[in-house]
Amino acid sequence: MHVHHDHSRQEHDHGGHGQESDHGHDHGAGRWEKLRHRLGHMVTPHSHEAMDKVDSALETSREGMRTLWLSLTILGFTTVVQAVIVALSGSVALLGDTIHNAADALTAVPLGVAFLLGRRAANRRYTYGYGRAEDLAGIAIVLTIAASSALAAYEAVDRLLNPRDVTHLWAVAIAAVAGFVGNEWVARYRITTGRRIGSAALVADGLHARTDGFTSLAVLLGAGGVALGWRWADPVLGLLITLAILMVLKDAARQVFRRLMDSVDPDQIDTAEHALRDVAGVLGTGPIRMRWIGHALRAEADIVVDPHLTVVQAHEIAVAAEHALIHAVPRLTAATVHTDHLPHGTDPHAALGHHAHA
Repeated sequence: MHVHHDHSRQEHDHGGHGQESDHGHDHGAGRWEKLRHRLGHMVTPHSHEAMDKVDSALETSREGMRTLWLSLTILGFTTVVQAVIVALSGSVALLGDTIHNAADALTAVPLGVAFLLGRRAANRRYTYGYGRAEDLAGIAIVLTIAASSALAAYEAVDRLLNPRDVTHLWAVAIAAVAGFVGNEWVARYRITTGRRIGSAALVADGLHARTDGFTSLAVLLGAGGVALGWRWADPVLGLLITLAILMVLKDAARQVFRRLMDSVDPDQIDTAEHALRDVAGVLGTGPIRMRWIGHALRAEADIVVDPHLTVVQAHEIAVAAEHALIHAVPRLTAATVHTDHLPHGTDPHAALGHHAHA
């Protein structure tokens, strides 16, 4: 018997579904465990029907959009204040920080477009929906960070080669503090929201903002050096800010690259394996694959069952396996469960052998 199940679009109501079937597959728990399990479902409704998943995606997208708009407002205001002081003082270190803050604020644009696209329902062409738009936004963010670092480096080197005085140091100091406060607030908000909704791009954007805050403090040091008569302090700090931006670029690029390559935390695979092995009727597990699509995870898993089970019995175990995976793995919304059995006699996979080695 070789049955393939995909429950991502099937009704999966946990209130009294056929998981506790007449075939004895009762999760190996006693009556008290069953009662506690059902009570938990009653007080925490979490149907996995397709419409519920769409609603969940909408909620996370709205939360992401709210975070982006607040970030854009805070960083936009900070950038305007710093730009005015740059024009007054001529500080190249503050100019680099202003460029970086402006770039960080503008990253809200591709992320906002991605969140809006992610709300669109899947169709026959984009069968998994539009969640990958967020990964493309991550690429745009990385390119924006790279461009801001190049511009900041150019201005710093130019100021070293062509020194000019920096004035209004008190205003530069105030702008530096304002930049730090604004960026740190935005960083915490973005990282917290990104981790909660499973958005690698938003987390990367938050890390970017956090480093912006520390580069703002570096501007404060540069202003102090100039006040002591060290004219080189301002452009040198501008170069150090560029190096900080490059460090952020490396971290953000790594996160986006991993997401584009369908990277997941190996601990999630371990969690899935343990969850499947605890399902009654599962004799073993085969390969488990996961990938991110926007904020949500999807999985494919192979399980080994008794070869003498009927199709109905194997199906019930597959449903229980998907149920266990969705509960065990955070952000997992659907799983394709492939039932298999220990080989005896003719290998049912023989017809696929030449495709596996192609």
